[in-house]
Amino acid sequence: MVVENVERVMTEKNLSPVEASRVSMDEISGALVGIVLVLSAVFLPMAAFSGSVGVIYRQFSVTIVAAMWLSVLVAMVLTPALCATMLKPGTHEKTKGPAGWFNRYFHKLTNGYLRGVQFLISRMALSLIGFALITGLAVFLFMKLPSGFLPDEDQGLIFGQVTMPPNTPMEQTAAMNHEIADYILKTEGNLVESVYSMNGFNFAGQGQNSGAFFIRLKDWKLRTGAGQTSAAIANRIMMHFWFNPKAQIFAINPPAVLELGNATGFDLELEDRGHLGHQKLLDARNMVLGLAAQDKRLMAVRPNGMEDASQYHLDIDREKANALGITIDDINSTIEGALGSIYVNQFTRNDRVKQVYIQGVPEARMLPDDLNKWYIRNALNTLTPLNAFISGHWIVGPQKVENYNGLNAFEILGQPAAGYSSGDSIAAIQDILKKLPTGIGYEWTGLSFEQIASGSSTGPLYALAAVVILLCLAALYESWAIPLAVILVVPLGVLGAIAATLLRGMDNDVYFQVGLLTTVGLAVKNAILIVEFAKAGFEQGHTLEKAVLTAARERLRPILMTSIAFVVGVFPLAIASGAGSASRIAIGTAVVGGMGTATLLAVYFVPVFFVGVLRLFRVRRISERQEQPSPASNAIGSE
Repeated sequence: MVVENVERVMTEKNLSPVEASRVSMDEISGALVGIVLVLSAVFLPMAAFSGSVGVIYRQFSVTIVAAMWLSVLVAMVLTPALCATMLKPGTHEKTKGPAGWFNRYFHKLTNGYLRGVQFLISRMALSLIGFALITGLAVFLFMKLPSGFLPDEDQGLIFGQVTMPPNTPMEQTAAMNHEIADYILKTEGNLVESVYSMNGFNFAGQGQNSGAFFIRLKDWKLRTGAGQTSAAIANRIMMHFWFNPKAQIFAINPPAVLELGNATGFDLELEDRGHLGHQKLLDARNMVLGLAAQDKRLMAVRPNGMEDASQYHLDIDREKANALGITIDDINSTIEGALGSIYVNQFTRNDRVKQVYIQGVPEARMLPDDLNKWYIRNALNTLTPLNAFISGHWIVGPQKVENYNGLNAFEILGQPAAGYSSGDSIAAIQDILKKLPTGIGYEWTGLSFEQIASGSSTGPLYALAAVVILLCLAALYESWAIPLAVILVVPLGVLGAIAATLLRGMDNDVYFQVGLLTTVGLAVKNAILIVEFAKAGFEQGHTLEKAVLTAARERLRPILMTSIAFVVGVFPLAIASGAGSASRIAIGTAVVGGMGTATLLAVYFVPVFFVGVLRLFRVRRISERQEQPSPASNAIGSE
């Protein structure tokens, strides 16, 4: 931008490179300072956010602000010196060859552009109606934009969870895992590197009816098709086993940030706030799961815990045990060693430490009648059968008691159905949770907690950025009215960012918000370039129309040049692929779309804003304000 302005001054005013550099810096120094202040005002508030969203925002904030200040420092110190040293005096505009052809057509483009600007200024009311319609369209599209938190990334991994009916033997769980692994390797073998399965554990808990599998996919360059992403593969696997009567099987695409959970979608804790008891909480959970299964916006809604199972409850007759000379400690130790296990000691073998446990053989602890096989030594050093003072009966109870924030709870996970966003799934489950009975509450956790927290902080972020931009521009222009001509350009850029995101079926997530704020800063940058030169012409005595048309003609080339260069540089983000591509696509799409409308519309509307605002507020030149005597001085003079 500095080089272009020096070149223009040399050509129009026939100055030497040194003089042209000085004049050029006098003209654009204010614009450069205004641009870096505005961009800093947009991005610095992002660094103050807390939580996982704040970590993401800070990375962009610090990087962009530091790069902008360094860029402006180079533009104001080093670039003028290089221009004065390296540029040659004389007219540099080419008239022949490809450069000459470009210049001729660009002059025609500029003349047509100026006629368009003059037409809009002469029909101010019509122009403002058009701007109001554009702003209304931007607001309407923003309301239609589905909300999200982080885009689902293809990390080359898929997690799987297998839950068999309660008390299923380990052998059946292992057979189910083998069946799943065989299917995956047979149907998705060209996309899958390996499948690892394990028995006795999954993300819901540990038990002989629990299983898990982990899929490592092949490199991203070998999976370039739309149906070859981790999300698409996981969906096919889950749909194949969806109606399997043997088990509940879920194939899960891991979240973009693994530290925030094990699955994408929503995550909530259903809490027994009224201390109603386990059964009432279980009934409420089952009601939520039943209603969620009927909602088309949701899929794979499941409890992330162990289901209640049959348990054999032992009843100890303490009085009879005492009469037989048996203590409760002896009873506990015997039952623990017989039906569970007891740690004894450890020893070293082959340079490795081995632990020793005692445990009853499986044949002596399989059935309730096996209790008759066990004896306990009493105080008289004789053996007494356990069934002499212990009886039992079957009950159904929880295998794992869950607590959240000190309350009994059930964790519920789920995902948005195809065509819906995580924000839609949260809204859907909130509609269901409104039907919870009194005494049962809920809290969001994991990704959902962060998403809701980030959504509530977006409004203050935008408002703070707008206020700081207004204050910076007011200080730069020494006016409260002129900054409005710059601020009004914001909807023009926002429209393109929202429209591009909607057309590509993406969400209003954290990365979209980063791209949107970037678009706002760059749109304001283009407006500053025109307003700065228009204000300078107005202060020199030109009419508003002449000043703004001159500024528009002089600034059209650098605006198009910098905007096109920026879009070309960012465009690869919008078409990225491979690891981490979803976040890059979200930012690239918002910025490319926003810069398109911010450039094409702003170059026409900013001159209209400048003329309209200065006329509305009757802004006078600084020289006129300084010449007019104050009321106090008039009073003194009359005395």
